[in-house]
Amino acid sequence: MTQTTALEFQRKIGEFEHQAQREPVEITRHGRREFVLMSAEHYDWLKAAAKRTHRTADAFSIVIDAVERAEMDPAHSDLDELL
Repeated sequence: MTQTTALEFQRKIGEFEHQAQREPVEITRHGRREFVLMSAEHYDWLKAAAKRTHRTADAFSIVIDAVERAEMDPAHSDLDELL
């Protein structure tokens, strides 16, 4: 992802608009990420992806089998106490 400062973004806004058509542009202020400029198409795709849901009952059997066989890393065994 391209990264730029807010000041540089103000100076070269057209350049970064073109860049955002290809990939998101991260805009920082005082070294911290403030904004991400992206194409409207990319934004629409992200919004649609956030709305997608998948029911467990609709999962392929290979996925269900893999989940049933999965084991938690022993480093996280303290989480068992939460159950």
